[in-house]
Amino acid sequence: VLIIPKQAIATVNDISQEQRELVGHLYWVASEIARQNGYASEGYRLVMNCNEFGGQTVYHIHVHMLAGKPLGWPPYQERIKHNPVEA
Repeated sequence: VLIIPKQAIATVNDISQEQRELVGHLYWVASEIARQNGYASEGYRLVMNCNEFGGQTVYHIHVHMLAGKPLGWPPYQERIKHNPVEA
């Protein structure tokens, strides 16, 4: 799920003091979507990417909601080979 404000703001770095309420509202909307879709009790992840190294490809802020299955850290940990090192 993507939560996208109507007001154009390119990156998180461009959020002005006057736009703080708007950003808070995005997260409130996300919590409402989670409740309405049954994600709130099990849990979900909210992500905002910022600039190239942060993975941003669309330069209009938005919140990604990831839900519906267990989310580990780091992402895709099942694909990472675990090679323990003894000290």
